[in-house]
Amino acid sequence: MAILRVLHIKECKSDLEILRKTSKSHRVKTRILFLLLKQSKQKMSQEELSLHLNVSESSLRRWAKVYSESGLEKMLKISNGGKRRMVITPDMHKGLALKLQNSSDPLLGYNEALQWVETQYGKKVKYNTLRTYMKRHFGSKLKVPRKSHYKKDDKAIEVFKKLP
Repeated sequence: MAILRVLHIKECKSDLEILRKTSKSHRVKTRILFLLLKQSKQKMSQEELSLHLNVSESSLRRWAKVYSESGLEKMLKISNGGKRRMVITPDMHKGLALKLQNSSDPLLGYNEALQWVETQYGKKVKYNTLRTYMKRHFGSKLKVPRKSHYKKDDKAIEVFKKLP
């Protein structure tokens, strides 16, 4: 049978309330509310508490463990994983920018951009990584021209453009 962990909260209720009001992150506010509800006179079961806060019971157990072992600062620190290494180097960024602006030899799609990056820089990049990077930094899109009508008369277009 599991050992019942009693959580002794060191901070007073008013300090936690102030901290909760001044916090901007919803995730931090939820953790502070967890402490406030644990500190309150009305006792809630772990299941009721998880439903009330809309988090899993395992998250509540993890928060309680971190709080009891390391304190409030460590519990309120939200870590979002490590720093991702840059796949697209600044040199590749400049080359892509120049290639996208070159109208005489354009890239005809993201697959061609992948091949171009591999030949120019000798580095394999995943399709979705390159596509997302190009959309985010350069606003690129796959543009497909509309079909032209088979009865379209090119001479009529020239006459139409010459009219004032």
